[in-house]
Amino acid sequence: MSRFKPTKHSSILEITGSKSDLLSGKRIVIGMTGSVAVLEIVNLARLLMRNGAEIFVVMSSAARELIQPDLVEWAVGNPVITKLTGQIEHVHLCGQHPDKADLLLIAPSTANTIGKIAQGIDDTPVTTFATTAFGTGIPIAIVPAMHGTMYDNPMVIKNIKQLKDVGVTFIGPRIEEGKAKIAKNDEILETIIGMLSKNDLAKKKVVVTAGPTRIWIDEVRFISNPSTGRMGIEIAKEAASRGAEVTLILGPTNLPINNPTIKVESIETPQDIIEVINKQKKIDLFISAAAIGDYQPEKQKGKIPSRKESLTLKLEPTQKIIAHVKQKFPKARIVGFKAEVKATKSELIEKAQRSLKDYQIDMVVANFLDKPDQGFESKTNEVILIKKNDNITDLPLSSKRVIAEKIIDEFFSFN
Repeated sequence: MSRFKPTKHSSILEITGSKSDLLSGKRIVIGMTGSVAVLEIVNLARLLMRNGAEIFVVMSSAARELIQPDLVEWAVGNPVITKLTGQIEHVHLCGQHPDKADLLLIAPSTANTIGKIAQGIDDTPVTTFATTAFGTGIPIAIVPAMHGTMYDNPMVIKNIKQLKDVGVTFIGPRIEEGKAKIAKNDEILETIIGMLSKNDLAKKKVVVTAGPTRIWIDEVRFISNPSTGRMGIEIAKEAASRGAEVTLILGPTNLPINNPTIKVESIETPQDIIEVINKQKKIDLFISAAAIGDYQPEKQKGKIPSRKESLTLKLEPTQKIIAHVKQKFPKARIVGFKAEVKATKSELIEKAQRSLKDYQIDMVVANFLDKPDQGFESKTNEVILIKKNDNITDLPLSSKRVIAEKIIDEFFSFN
């Protein structure tokens, strides 16, 4: 039995789980190698910790020339492994051991390290961890970072393919300024969440709408709302992390998706949403989280003169998206949203129940738009889930990603 005994200190106690529990209970080993992108890993490690993970770090000698192990130890709260000792750290964390890690994340990874792992060469602490993880079956993710010419080297391409063929996940890189830059931390986080999450939506087709729509008055003016699409984006990411094939129908927003497995269909108008839905061959779960315009005028040609004393617009109802989905995909399960202002909780629930009945859907997510830290433009939300079996569940104020996880958990708890 290994004598390697990490000890917790304040870095772990202060920040672990402060953002979410999506990685709660997960132990991740980060293998740091000699790319200048190693400077990004302190922030990455702490992001993983804030989402619940416990982090251990093993460093190559080249990595130690770029960043001091003492700084890394401060960041992650566990002793940093710079050489293998009689405590057989690689066996403790990546072998058949009760305390073994859930994931080996090699970030950043140089072309040299990729080549060594692909050929079974084991001459640094990081490559020894990889060899051990392969033998144990621990998932391995590699985050490349190098010059573009190195990444385009046919031998590097061959080595990456060889590792992918045996189950290694590659995250990134971003091709910018002639370099294969390390993937952004949020993309790495999303990939890791997907690798370590339950795969309960595998083979399911999930379509999510998110963001605002634009109702055009003329060729330069439109009616819209302040939705950023964050709630729907987080639902799409949660579904993707659980193995679903996800299409995100997304209105105008500046928010990044950070998950390349999600197919994004950019739209502007409610009719655009209808057209994207019509292209789908299958929908198992439809989640209507977009803030869709309910009324539209007849669009005027050109630009309405700006000096008119008054302007009257006749608005007609737009086509109901949920009704269209039910007609086209009668077996699809559907989650709707109901947002209100200046309403009591009982009034909000009553309106949500009416939507359930009117549209014959499975669940409604209800929330207020005029409460602090809720609704449009906020990173958090507090919602009420009203289900077709008359069960009502309150979800307290949490990050929208945590709310997304709970929405899907609760939906499948009664379906």
